Amino acid sequence: MLRQVLRRGLQSFCHRLGLCVSRHPVFFLTVPAVLTITFGLSALNRFQTEGDLERLVAPSHSLAKIERSLASSLFPLDQSKSQLYSDLHTPGRYGRVILLSSPGDNILLQAEGILQTHRAVMEMKDGRNSFIGHQLGGVVEVPNSKDQRVKSARAIQITYYLQTYGSATQDLIGEKWENEFCKLMRKLQEEHQDLQLYSLASFSLWRDFHKTSILTRSKVLVSLVLILTTATLSSSMKDCLRSKPFLGLLGVLTVCISIATAAGIFFITDGKYNSTLLGIPFFAMGHGTKGVFELLSGWRRTKENLPFKDRVADAYSDVMVTYTMTSSLYFITFGMGASPFTNIEAVKIFCQNMCVSILLNYFYIFSFFGSCLVFAGQLEQNRYHSIFCCKIPSAEYLDRKPVWFQTVMSDGHQQTSHHETNPYQHHFIQHFLREHYNEWITNIYVKPFVVILYLIYASFSFMGCLQISDGASIINLLASDSPSVSYAMVQQKYFSNYSPVIGFYVYEPLEYWNSSVQEDLQRLCSGFTAVSWVEQYYQFLKTSNISANNKTDFISVLQSSFLKKPEFQHFRNDIIFSRAGDENNIIASRLYLVARTSRDKQKEVIEVLDKLRPLSLSKSIRFIVFNPSFVFTDHYSLSVTVPVLIAGFGVLLVLILTFFLVIHPLGNFWLILSVTSIELGVLGLMTLWNVDMDCISILCLIYTLNFAIDHCAPLLYTFVLATEHTRTQCIKSSLQEHGTAILQNITSFLIGLLPLLFVPSNLTFTLFKCLLLTGGCTLLHCFVILPVFLTFFPPSKKHHKKKKRAKRKEREEIECIEIQENPDHVTTV
Repeated sequence: MLRQVLRRGLQSFCHRLGLCVSRHPVFFLTVPAVLTITFGLSALNRFQTEGDLERLVAPSHSLAKIERSLASSLFPLDQSKSQLYSDLHTPGRYGRVILLSSPGDNILLQAEGILQTHRAVMEMKDGRNSFIGHQLGGVVEVPNSKDQRVKSARAIQITYYLQTYGSATQDLIGEKWENEFCKLMRKLQEEHQDLQLYSLASFSLWRDFHKTSILTRSKVLVSLVLILTTATLSSSMKDCLRSKPFLGLLGVLTVCISIATAAGIFFITDGKYNSTLLGIPFFAMGHGTKGVFELLSGWRRTKENLPFKDRVADAYSDVMVTYTMTSSLYFITFGMGASPFTNIEAVKIFCQNMCVSILLNYFYIFSFFGSCLVFAGQLEQNRYHSIFCCKIPSAEYLDRKPVWFQTVMSDGHQQTSHHETNPYQHHFIQHFLREHYNEWITNIYVKPFVVILYLIYASFSFMGCLQISDGASIINLLASDSPSVSYAMVQQKYFSNYSPVIGFYVYEPLEYWNSSVQEDLQRLCSGFTAVSWVEQYYQFLKTSNISANNKTDFISVLQSSFLKKPEFQHFRNDIIFSRAGDENNIIASRLYLVARTSRDKQKEVIEVLDKLRPLSLSKSIRFIVFNPSFVFTDHYSLSVTVPVLIAGFGVLLVLILTFFLVIHPLGNFWLILSVTSIELGVLGLMTLWNVDMDCISILCLIYTLNFAIDHCAPLLYTFVLATEHTRTQCIKSSLQEHGTAILQNITSFLIGLLPLLFVPSNLTFTLFKCLLLTGGCTLLHCFVILPVFLTFFPPSKKHHKKKKRAKRKEREEIECIEIQENPDHVTTV
């Protein structure tokens, strides 16, 4: 009872809303247009791009950032010129180049080319290099060599760090130097054909991240044209009176201006654009056009003999209840993604913008597009042509004209037989579903193959879900043909045998002269290649035959003898001394650790980090470990999965809370099963398609939840409320009522994704793959899996059948009585 009251109340509200729009169409058309002009122009003046890539994609709250602050406070960057030291900090401005020899050549025999490159860099104008580091890659060692002598190497990596000291002027000079450095590398590549040069600077990642937006501009316009064309064609009919091509066109434009308004609000509130926001137009279009096509279908289901204002109100009461519910779920899920629980700033910004876009989308659909529907309905009622807006001539006039004129100006009377009550049935999609597809998909011989297909789908989805990998690599967000990606690929290939240099910081006073402490340090460093002042000092004491078993002797020999030797002087920056009276103390120190890794370098570094951190709490030695890459990888997998888990929980909670309130409890139950199946399918299949769990794929998974609800909910609720005799008849009725809008929207959505395939960017590849799987899995469930499975399982339609039988029996008895009383007037019964 409560369920029916709520449903009727919502329908009544939407009916009144439709009447209000139909009575004041100019007002509801003007207000959205004024908002778009106001905020759209403001967006052009306030457009800014986000320049801090770490703020966007690195976890906002991570232990690695705290460790970086502690490490920087203990050992500032300006104090050292050691290459190992430079790798422990975010180095600021730098230039980095990999010189790669031809296959089969030895880079060590091409010293002249390397030195020429080095001299050219050192002679650059405004060059302010502080220290230089180098590494060999693709190393082949001398066989049976005890000291691991290098026989040959394929590549060498040279890094040039700049002293900027944090001032704005120095930073501008450093930026200019980096630009000149990249130009110089391109010039040197032309001069040295026997060497391949791959360069990287501190701004390269941001430049190549933003490059995706530049590459995508024309493709987004092409995508818009494709969606406009598809929506226009799919809304057309042979009937020039009832065809609505301009409404399909205006529906897509309605979504576009709502997105433009949302962008204006974003920039007015000091928002900064980044390339991850490229997904918002596609996300908003997928939801907005669903409302457009559902309103068009709702208009076709209204009675043609009613005034156009009543038809608009009936369409609103039929469609806007479900559309309001799905829009609310969009807002809830993306609102949870924008909550403080989200640890990735790019995801949070995206979800905030998506919430604004959904609200404006909903407002523009019922106001701007509703007004367009009112004007189109008025033209139809007055028998005006849907394209040329001229009066449609009479049938007698058309009979005297050529065939082409009759085809263009025909209003469908010639095709409509006398017993057809709904001329809209001639729409080509509705005709295909009614006459061909519905009978085929519900055929008893097709059902076993659909069950087998779903088992295959579920098997591959489950297989993919077991192989999920996190996408902490920043390369997933860059343009695929960019210098940064090329550099990263070469670095991964030739410099992946060892991990980055890991700083091991002991931040509390420690009794280094104690043998148990020495054993603990050795145990912690086991499995690593360590560059340690402690180890070198112990070796020095042993070879010099010096005893330092107490604090005074240990520190005295360390300061007066060990650190004054030229070969050990660089360790001075690794030890912090304090003086209390006449006594010196070591309050902090630092070691360098390098781990042996395989090709999957990043995963093993994360495992090393997870292994070392717990030891800092359980051991007597208080230490931290840090490398700049830890900022991006620290708990990344947890950070990116939390938004989709929260969004999924929110959807589940809302559907459960409304289990006995909205429409029908079995409708919500089937909706939960369908959404879960689609979500797991997209997750598993995208993993098999080599898509990692990064911020883009997580946003797509949140969108998948809503996209599935958007398309499955009307179909399922119509099915559970249908009163036909059998489940098969109910599913046919549901497909005939909502199948056209679902097919129109998913087709437009998938066609609009095609231009993304031609953008050379890893970010757009991920977006294309995830959204293609989202549309494909939803289409599969709406038109193949649900129509078959709903004929097997509840809700049962027997009670409807019994009611209809009782009504038929009562009607037959009444007819028999009338026939007996009037045997001579049987034809009047």
